[in-house]
Amino acid sequence: MQNKGLIKFFAILFALVSIYQLSFTFVSSKIKSDAKTFAGNNPGKEVKYLDSIGKEKVFSLGFTDFTFNEVKDKQINKGLDLEGGINVILQISVKDILKGLSNKSKNPVFNKSLADATANQKGNQTYLDAFFDAFEANSNGTVKLASPDIFANRSLQGEGGVTFQMTDAQVKKVIKRKVDESVESAFGVLRKRIDKFGVTQPNIQKLGESGRILVELPGAKDVDRIKKLLQSTAQLEFWETFKIEEIGNFMMAANESLKKTEITKVETKKVEKDSLSALLTDGKDSVATKKGNNPLFDKIVAQGGGPVLGLFSPKDTAVVNSYFKRADIRVLLAGDQRYAKFVWGIPTTIKDDKQKDVEVVELYALKGNRDNVASMGGGVVTDASDTFDQMGKPAVSMQMNNQGAKQWEELTGRAYTQKSNIAIVLDDIVYSAPGVSSGPIAGGRSEISGSFDVTQTKDLANVLRAGKLPAAADIVQSEVVGPSLGQEAIDNGTNSAIIGLLLVSLWMMIYYGKAGWYANIALAVNLLFMFGILASLGAVLTLPGIAGIVLTMGTAVDANIIIYERAKEELRAGKTLDEAVKASYSWTGAMRSIVDANVTHILTGAVLFIFGSGPIKGFATTLLIGIVTSLFTSIFIARIFIDKNIAGKNDLSFVTKFSKNFFTNFHFDFLGIKKWTYVFSAVVTIVSIASIATNGFDQGVDFVGGRTFQVRFEKSMQPEEVKNELATVFGSAEVKIFGDDDQLKITTKYKIQETGSAADEEVNKMLFESLKKHYSAGITYDKFINAYDGKKLGVLQASKVGPTVAEDIKTNAYWAVLGAMAIVFLYLMISFRKWQYSLGAIAAVAHDVIFVLGVYSLCWKFMPFGMEIDQHFIAAILTVIGYSMNDTVIVFDRVREFLQGKTKGTFSEIVNKSINSTMSRTINTSLTMIMVLLIMFIFGGESIRGFIFAMLIGIIIGTYSSLFIATPVLVDTISKEDKVNVELQHQEA
Repeated sequence: MQNKGLIKFFAILFALVSIYQLSFTFVSSKIKSDAKTFAGNNPGKEVKYLDSIGKEKVFSLGFTDFTFNEVKDKQINKGLDLEGGINVILQISVKDILKGLSNKSKNPVFNKSLADATANQKGNQTYLDAFFDAFEANSNGTVKLASPDIFANRSLQGEGGVTFQMTDAQVKKVIKRKVDESVESAFGVLRKRIDKFGVTQPNIQKLGESGRILVELPGAKDVDRIKKLLQSTAQLEFWETFKIEEIGNFMMAANESLKKTEITKVETKKVEKDSLSALLTDGKDSVATKKGNNPLFDKIVAQGGGPVLGLFSPKDTAVVNSYFKRADIRVLLAGDQRYAKFVWGIPTTIKDDKQKDVEVVELYALKGNRDNVASMGGGVVTDASDTFDQMGKPAVSMQMNNQGAKQWEELTGRAYTQKSNIAIVLDDIVYSAPGVSSGPIAGGRSEISGSFDVTQTKDLANVLRAGKLPAAADIVQSEVVGPSLGQEAIDNGTNSAIIGLLLVSLWMMIYYGKAGWYANIALAVNLLFMFGILASLGAVLTLPGIAGIVLTMGTAVDANIIIYERAKEELRAGKTLDEAVKASYSWTGAMRSIVDANVTHILTGAVLFIFGSGPIKGFATTLLIGIVTSLFTSIFIARIFIDKNIAGKNDLSFVTKFSKNFFTNFHFDFLGIKKWTYVFSAVVTIVSIASIATNGFDQGVDFVGGRTFQVRFEKSMQPEEVKNELATVFGSAEVKIFGDDDQLKITTKYKIQETGSAADEEVNKMLFESLKKHYSAGITYDKFINAYDGKKLGVLQASKVGPTVAEDIKTNAYWAVLGAMAIVFLYLMISFRKWQYSLGAIAAVAHDVIFVLGVYSLCWKFMPFGMEIDQHFIAAILTVIGYSMNDTVIVFDRVREFLQGKTKGTFSEIVNKSINSTMSRTINTSLTMIMVLLIMFIFGGESIRGFIFAMLIGIIIGTYSSLFIATPVLVDTISKEDKVNVELQHQEA
């Protein structure tokens, strides 16, 4: 080997750099462990402790020191499936941005195009492009984007804006820029909010030009709170309110009108007196106040007063809203009341007649106007902080700019004179509606008080300081993982990695003896290099990423196997050990096969990295790094030890007594049985396609959208029983045992189209109310839903995928599989210079993909583990494509070598001999892969079992197809003339 000293130098240098990079991970882990112990499982205390030591020096190398923040930035970060926490993808509403840019245009073509874009948006198409397509179709050239009532309005005119003379193409460029600016603004606002939230190593990034923003909060545990924090647009407004005596006549008239159209259930309960009924009936028990006769009043839970019209149950708010939106009810509003805006307060808890806690919300009527604009906007607020009011209750203090101070003084002066109230409204929710008792308030300082706790005031002050979002931010995809589940994933991944490493190492020693030891040393160095690179790149380690590392153990010895098998052949041919080693490491020896096999593998890995997201990208990252590092260690590190052995004149035979005669006299007529293999594969393909068409798949929420909860109970559960219970509240639900029989996976599409945090919280509460009877009395909603250290019961993991994201994921999956096959086809055609090789390889890969899909279609209903078609499954399919190509290329390289060599015989005989000569390599390579996959299937944990099973089936069938499909197709497609020429050349040789 040339430049042996240089390779040793770089190998040692690389090893030292890897150890240096990994040292930060070990130090950081130790400090975090100490923090957890110090905090006593109190997350807030833990975060404060880590923040307090952020700038302290915690690691010294003698010549330089590092603070904890510097150490933390250099460590290998754990993904949410290992760390626990919350991951969400927010969709900034481009529709709202367009409405704002058009000044809420009433143009019918514009508004129809907005609606059509929502309805017809295709997978991977941005909403903006869908809107432009819809506008072009609806306007048909009759209306321009630069119309004064659309985008050529006053707010968009000026430098860089829209003018009347612009074409649609020119306007599109301006609108795209404005939308990008709005998304960038939203990104900045969210970053400010997250930075103040108090989690370690938050991650926020824009996802291309989709208007989507990824937010990862490792270690975050309060699910509902975080979703509210992220989705709040922080649209602060100040409204004057109607009092109950002003709006009472309308409420009475509305109730009477509703009685004529609403069919209500008659109840015999006595009506509860409240301020509204007292106002309207003087407290007398009239027919109008009997429960069951009043669609509106029957829903009042308790008295209101002042600006509060009444207290209602949260579950009735949607119905009451629908009443007030009806045209026949709105027409009952007279005079200045006709623009009244009915809104709700923040949920609070009161005691009912039986002294039980009941959750209620207050109803307010705001003094609206023709343009539905508040008396004063919140853009004048320059600062906000959490504080305590005069009664010692948590509150939020706000400071306004000069313009705001003047407006606030006028508004409070008017309220003082009229003895009215001012509602402080954030995102259409009334946080408080105080009166003004001491005259106009000057100076621009005000306070929001109400039924808050300290956490709520901190979050409210946070969003006000960060500023408002330019448009609604909807959660279209989310995942919540509890820390205890993350620890289980780490334990499962570690166990499978250790067992896989030991098994592969043991097999290499048993099969190759001393040479196997050299391969194992190279494998150990490879793992060191892999982790060093992951640390230096700041990569995120996920559970599929660990699976990628374990898989790399199987592939890391692949190159060694190819080299060793070639060396054995050269030794049998009579060459000396030195000559055999040099020949095996040459381009005409093993290197060509190794390069071709790994290039195809890298290409499929790259496709997976490009189209994957989250954990799947982590899997692709470790796979790609592993391919590169294993090539280096297999070719160079193992070679150093082999050359040292040769120089010491030690015996090295690449065999043991156990493996000495394996495949030495193996002669099988692979082409002779091709008719039978064709028939078998044809039957499998037909059955698979028929099953796919009739039986379908168990499509995961990644592909169809929905909500999934992994719930652990105190005892074993019957899925059918739970399914029936949930069907009564969700309409429909899918319930399956997930691992042990005390753990269920629950999937529902209930309110998946609704993206607000309120819908998410509603679903969570409905799930809790339905399942709490299966737990002991101690479990609460917070304990059931939210994550905390040591959590063993309740929701351990939850995910949500909106329909638009699901469509994008499905589109990406199709393109990923087709793209991988197309790229590999082109590479093989260039490398082998004959399209027949590419066709044979693609036929084998297509056969493998259909086979795996068929197995999943046939078996998903009765297998004891999940067999969902989701992102993880697509990752498995792409991995199968890579490995199937790997096997096929090894066989094809030997076929090409024999066809270009001097082996005598007919064309079919030469091909058969070439296949037989690769059997030891093919079986060994596949065997090591199958071993590590089996280990991961058994020990890797339930969450990746279906993912691993797909790869396991794929590797087995891929080995079969490379021998019995790819090569026969190659032979059958080569022209008769070419076959005759090959036979003539070999007879002459």
